[in-house]
Amino acid sequence: MDTILNTHIVVVGNGMVGYKFCEKLLAKRKSEGEFVITVFGEEPRSAYDRVHLSEYFAGKSADDLSLAPLEWYAENGIRLFLSDPVVDIDRDEKLVRSHHGHVVHYDYLVLATGSGAFVPSVPGVEKDGVFVYRTIEDLELILSYARKAKRGAVLGGGLLGLEAAKALLDLGLEEAHVVEFAPRLMPRQIDEPGSRMLQSQLEALGLKIHLSKSTQEIIGEDCIKGLQFADNTFLDVDMLVISAGIRPRDELAKIAGLETHPRGGIVVDNQLRTSDPSIFAIGECALAHHMIYGLIAPGYEMADVVVTMLTGGEKEFHPFDMSTKLKLIGTDVASFGDAFIEEPACKTIRYENKAKGVYKRINVSPDGKTLLGGILVGDADQYNMLLQTCKSKTILPPDSEDLILGSRGGEDSGAGVMSFPDDALICSCEAVTKGMICHEVSDKGCHTMDAVKKSCKAGSGCGGCVPMVKDIIAGVMKQNGVYVRNVVCEHFDHSRQELLDLVKMNGLKTYGSVLDHFGKGDGCEVCKPLVASVLASLWNENILAKDRATIQDSNDRYLANIQKGGTYSVVPRIPGGEITPEKLIVIGQVAQKYGLYTKITGGQRIDMFGAHLNDLPQIWEELIHAGFESGHAYGKSLRTVKSCVGSTWCRFGVQDSVTFAIEVEDRYKGLRSPHKLKSAVSGCVRECAEAQSKDFGIIATEKGWNLYVCGNGGSKPQHAQLLATDVDKETCIRLIDRFLMFYIRTADPLTRTATWLNKMEGGMSYLKAVVVDDVLGIAEELERDIQDLIDVYQCEWKEVVESPELRKRFSHFVNVPMKDPSVAFETMRDQKRVKEWA
Repeated sequence: MDTILNTHIVVVGNGMVGYKFCEKLLAKRKSEGEFVITVFGEEPRSAYDRVHLSEYFAGKSADDLSLAPLEWYAENGIRLFLSDPVVDIDRDEKLVRSHHGHVVHYDYLVLATGSGAFVPSVPGVEKDGVFVYRTIEDLELILSYARKAKRGAVLGGGLLGLEAAKALLDLGLEEAHVVEFAPRLMPRQIDEPGSRMLQSQLEALGLKIHLSKSTQEIIGEDCIKGLQFADNTFLDVDMLVISAGIRPRDELAKIAGLETHPRGGIVVDNQLRTSDPSIFAIGECALAHHMIYGLIAPGYEMADVVVTMLTGGEKEFHPFDMSTKLKLIGTDVASFGDAFIEEPACKTIRYENKAKGVYKRINVSPDGKTLLGGILVGDADQYNMLLQTCKSKTILPPDSEDLILGSRGGEDSGAGVMSFPDDALICSCEAVTKGMICHEVSDKGCHTMDAVKKSCKAGSGCGGCVPMVKDIIAGVMKQNGVYVRNVVCEHFDHSRQELLDLVKMNGLKTYGSVLDHFGKGDGCEVCKPLVASVLASLWNENILAKDRATIQDSNDRYLANIQKGGTYSVVPRIPGGEITPEKLIVIGQVAQKYGLYTKITGGQRIDMFGAHLNDLPQIWEELIHAGFESGHAYGKSLRTVKSCVGSTWCRFGVQDSVTFAIEVEDRYKGLRSPHKLKSAVSGCVRECAEAQSKDFGIIATEKGWNLYVCGNGGSKPQHAQLLATDVDKETCIRLIDRFLMFYIRTADPLTRTATWLNKMEGGMSYLKAVVVDDVLGIAEELERDIQDLIDVYQCEWKEVVESPELRKRFSHFVNVPMKDPSVAFETMRDQKRVKEWA
């Protein structure tokens, strides 16, 4: 397609796809005057991120969601008309006329009118209190009406419907319901077991789910009072948000006489031309390959196709992969490839962990060689790697389950992202392939994530591909013989391991001294908590003393986890899960006095929630007086050592697991590390304490104890591996000392022991050689270092309680000793606050 100087391009629609078209056209134009661009937008604001629209309820402003300020359009010579939709197209004269009477000539017209909310023809849908969920203006209306509503419902159990339902809860409604016509939630993305898992998580949040419900009528006179269903049931609500799907905005195309589909959508060819060769359609208004593409990535690809055509190139829009990863109310949901294929056309491997809310399914070819598709709920960190493995038909490892469980031998379960072909799509938002990223790194010297983002925009969209992009950068640099240094951040030219060694050798004990000796600038949110962790791991001094308080993560800063609503948790240590009746009574009294929500955890202790910041020192003063210590639930440190009752009570027990668990927990309590640590001691091979899912676990045998390390029972489950067999208590403790200190010295920040082992060259064989066989000759040093930390342990909360200076930190207001009136106790599961505070 030939272009001429001052070619007039008119874009109808200023959503994400319309904006992306303008951005790509500006990037590919040959000269400043090649195109004259005019954009008409129906909404009163410039383009914004509709994908993350729900974050508006979480406090993000319209400016936060904006893709570009108004100045961007002016600086790039784009005429922008807002709140002014195009109402007529004169195809013969190539003119568009807007609602406010603007008439603009075009050489090429791009329709990016998107889609609107589908509103089912249910009687009563026009009543007050009924809303759709598409624009910021819709959300502002919902926010306003929610102030006087008590019970809300959302019609539609898809992505936006579930986001809208969670928003109703967050807005303070007493009840939030989801009404779905289908027999399961998100039926197009996930299967029945995955949907059940998602439903259980949503119900735990307080949402009420109604499936297989056909809404017959919206009841009420002027305002909604409830929903009447086809099965003669009734739902009492005073607010309804409709999120039942989308409908392509093709009405302007119909008026102009362009070909549209009877079920909606502007019909386009492979180059996105409509029935008029001067008019293109992109995004959710376009029907390409008999399909409306409702994701942002294919919309961006459509924009690129049209830009390529207008700038003299040739490109076609091919059927687009609809694999997708969604962050749904804090829960990952993803599907890729052929997610619903069934046996015998495939072999299906499923993993389900109801306690953690994780469901994974992969479909492998009958010969076990290739990945066909899959579904991930609760943990989708592996999505990008699995998607590319599927698309590139990479040969799978012998144990296909390693794809979702991780390698259990410390070896890499695949060659990684560098094994993918150059045309593997790494960033679907910006259509950036592996080969393009390799080119940026090798030929343009882009050796950082920020440089790659600026150069080719990989990772600048949803961000899901960032880990893979980083791996490609490191892989290409390694191939080119460039030494890749794993530095902390721009303020420290050292890795965590190097920094730890330097701080130790120089005896530095404050952040300021570390920054002065080995850093530059003022530090940042990356290096401050990292240095805080290093100092705690080396010296085990109170993290709030000297200049250390201000560099802690928010939870460590107040020695408590901040909870929803601005209150804090209180978690006393209960070693091995053993507790006396007297201590149980104290916990009950404290919880009752301060109105705290209580819960027995999987780690065999009692958590208390809802504490005000001002109350924390008083609460802990009472607990410490009763003999409790901090449980370090807020820290990257040892959390719990779980135990079964062992030989003391159980007829199967062969060793006293409770006593050993208490000894282990008392030894390592307060030990700061790159990530949290969990442990367990089981009294026999029946494994009631689940020791093989812990960072280090101990299982009793007839001859002694088996020691397992590097397990993980979290969102990425991995069995621990056997380090030593039939050892006595003293040897077991000595090996744990070495293992923990070696981990603290060498692990990257925020890396669990399982991931640390998986990345370790040589895997378990190397770890065993270092810890058990002492091939490096450092065992004695490791034991000495950890004993030094154990010897200086002090309960952090005891120090706070006894120090007037440290107690001052625990107040909402520096100059007034009162509570923050905006922080209120939130009733949980009918627990009432028994004492009101002034």
